[in-house]
Amino acid sequence: MKPVIVHADAKDEWDHAIGYYESKVPGLGLVFHARVEQAIEKIQRQPQTWPRHADPRFRKYMLERFPFSIFYMERAENIWIVAIAHAKRRPQYWKVRTAPK
Repeated sequence: MKPVIVHADAKDEWDHAIGYYESKVPGLGLVFHARVEQAIEKIQRQPQTWPRHADPRFRKYMLERFPFSIFYMERAENIWIVAIAHAKRRPQYWKVRTAPK
């Protein structure tokens, strides 16, 4: 399996969503965190399973229960998580993010 690299801004999105859900219902932030971790494990095991985004360099994994998608790119040496994005806010804002070297 290829290692996974999570863009710093994607990590911030993840952390912000955990805090938001935790503030609404105690324990819900932990459920969100677990769902993202499970999704990343699935992506790592089978990165070509999920559909391509409009920009074919990226693929999109939609979380169950939460309105978030994980956008990622499979590279030769790793899998790059570019965004953990809310489905209804600022579409494609993350496309300007640069890949790690």
